[in-house]
Amino acid sequence: MPFYTKGDVTIHYEEVGAGFPLLVTPGGGLNSIMSGWPRQVFNTMEVFKDDFRCITMDQRNAIGGESTGPVQVNDPWGAFADDQLGLMDHLGIREFFFMGYCIGGPFAMKLVERAPERVLAAVLCQPVGHASKTPDAMYSSGRDSWGPELCAQRPDVTMEIVEQYLHNLYRVQPDFMYSVSRDFARSCQTPLLVMPDDTPAHSLEAAMDLVELAPKAEVTAYPWKEDQELFRKTIRQVRDFLKAHQPAGATR
Repeated sequence: MPFYTKGDVTIHYEEVGAGFPLLVTPGGGLNSIMSGWPRQVFNTMEVFKDDFRCITMDQRNAIGGESTGPVQVNDPWGAFADDQLGLMDHLGIREFFFMGYCIGGPFAMKLVERAPERVLAAVLCQPVGHASKTPDAMYSSGRDSWGPELCAQRPDVTMEIVEQYLHNLYRVQPDFMYSVSRDFARSCQTPLLVMPDDTPAHSLEAAMDLVELAPKAEVTAYPWKEDQELFRKTIRQVRDFLKAHQPAGATR
């Protein structure tokens, strides 16, 4: 599996299949890594490899992954978007689809905000977001698990840095999708497909707010995971949604 380096950031990535590019990030919060695909609700790299050129990556500083870089306290969501867009630049890809699981929901919205002319459609699978009953679920997970493990590996990172980083990820805008505002969602013209979930971190509340606010948002059935026939139908819906937004004759 190859790497690309830009400045002080190194990204480990993988690609399979052929067709229009689909950048896809597995769930796992700040530990979103390629080896986590078998644990996802479904493995996009396997399911869609005959439909799209599927590209995935270890996110920067994820424990168990091989992508590294500074802990970007000042603009953490923007740093993730820089890594993702940088990978597409490295591969010579201009336009692409994005599908994000879990923390990939905020990734998707920040990418769409940063590069609406490049992200032609986005799928948000079980997206994280602010939940009024469990507002600190993501912050606490990062503080209690990811942060101490990263500090043990990186002498340049302290828990003080970690806590400021987590604050800027989840508490500066303690509402909705974390990475963008509701005003941006109202103005967003990118086609979105939301696949809701309902856990302390996967906020059903935030997912359905996005569906209501974004003018080109669609939503799958909910719940969709437990019934096998509905599960298969939902995956077909994702495939059909993406293919419907693929440029005519486009292969890359």
